[in-house]
Amino acid sequence: MRIRVFGDPLPEEEIEEYKKYVRDKHPDMKIAELVIEADGEYVDLTCYTEAVPFERIRRITGYLVGTLDRFNDAKRAEVGDRVKHDIAPEPNIEQTM
Repeated sequence: MRIRVFGDPLPEEEIEEYKKYVRDKHPDMKIAELVIEADGEYVDLTCYTEAVPFERIRRITGYLVGTLDRFNDAKRAEVGDRVKHDIAPEPNIEQTM
């Protein structure tokens, strides 16, 4: 985690407490950077997180899959034959008084 401190200088113990606070508050986020802005009695903390990779899962021909690499030729053909639907636009509603 990268730490940047702006404003008043802070003791190392206080910075460590802010790091602990942010980690405890966001335990399932990977924090890339913590910005500490100190102004007298006031301290603002801003944390920036790293992107968490995820795998897209789709329901294809009755199976929940992320990729098609384990499908045989017949299942791949079914995927190719699927009809993809567009989202219908919202109706235009006018209000009159």
